[in-house]
Amino acid sequence: MKRFFVSLSSLLLFWGGDLLAQPLTTDTTRRIPTTPLAFLNFTPDARSAALGDAGVALSPDANASFWNPAKLPYTDKDFGVSISYTPWLRNLVDDMFLTYLTGYKKVGKGQVVALSLNYFNNGEIDLRNNRGINIGYFVAQELAVAGTYSRQLSQNFSMGLSLKYIYSNLAGNAVVSGFSVRPATTAAGDISAYYKKEFANLETGSNLTWSWGAMISNLGGKVSYGSDDRFFIPTNLKLGTGISYTADGRNRFNFVLDANKLMVPTPPVWRYQGGQYVAVRGRDPRELPLMTGIFGSFADAPDGFSEEVKEISISSGVEYWYNDVFAARFGYFSESRMKGDRKFFTVGFGARFQEKYALDFAYLMPVRQGSPLAQTLRLSLSMNLNNKSKASLDDLDE
Repeated sequence: MKRFFVSLSSLLLFWGGDLLAQPLTTDTTRRIPTTPLAFLNFTPDARSAALGDAGVALSPDANASFWNPAKLPYTDKDFGVSISYTPWLRNLVDDMFLTYLTGYKKVGKGQVVALSLNYFNNGEIDLRNNRGINIGYFVAQELAVAGTYSRQLSQNFSMGLSLKYIYSNLAGNAVVSGFSVRPATTAAGDISAYYKKEFANLETGSNLTWSWGAMISNLGGKVSYGSDDRFFIPTNLKLGTGISYTADGRNRFNFVLDANKLMVPTPPVWRYQGGQYVAVRGRDPRELPLMTGIFGSFADAPDGFSEEVKEISISSGVEYWYNDVFAARFGYFSESRMKGDRKFFTVGFGARFQEKYALDFAYLMPVRQGSPLAQTLRLSLSMNLNNKSKASLDDLDE
């Protein structure tokens, strides 16, 4: 079994002192907003993964609890569950994986509750002291448990709210490099909105639905792994739109586009002076209050607006459905070279059985050779029960 050091090394990078400060006076290729608990923003399900990681305005299913809980009142089923599995970084290790389990239930007209569990196994960590001597092994684990309530406020508009408990245990209670490590915990919330407008021609059977979605996720307190410093979690803003069109009711095309912005402080430009590193352009994230850091992230890049724009990643995808039974999917994800340089194509398929069961698969193909994300695959299984006569509230005004 391969021993993987990424999780523990990433943790140490967030601790105080010289580990955090980076002399970036000229090198802007490394000025990437980073946080612990990155798994909270990993795409968990195969459908959106095959669409370039887009999903905030995609037609609703059980995994809407991750992408945009406000979509849930528009599902055409009364109850649904889904489980997804992703082997993570399998080109590097063989024991890391992400699992996402979610379920929803309609509890009244236009009202839905949902529960979800997001679990990330970081694999077995080889713990060593300052002299490089092994002091044991530990299976690093992280999870988030969320409860969701969504409500349709009009025929075409809905909102959702999720509250979650987050737990991260990367090294147990070990002492590593002189630091006493402990698990990190915090609470966070998601708030989302969804709007859709449908245009139908009863004579020809054609139908066009235009949808918009917005979501702020992981809005919560800072975390600490044992040091005095506390660090931002990956609060995230996602905006998206989608168009769904069928000319005959049998062949349907879905087009989706998402824009994503991590709402955490941009690393400043550091300079070594007076025996220590100081921020000469931008602010030290450790000195920022919670809300200042989150909402100030839209205007804190050292190079100004041009750099802020580079912190927005784009996800896009096309989905084709035949008779609501079989789906083929294609997508593309793009991120600025300065802010991580992730660029990849995605493909996948979906199948529905007996109008109750669903199977979805996705495969990722990076543009850059040697990417650790190469050959990432995802598998989702879903079950939906109890057809509702209508998904919308016909008796509510638009």
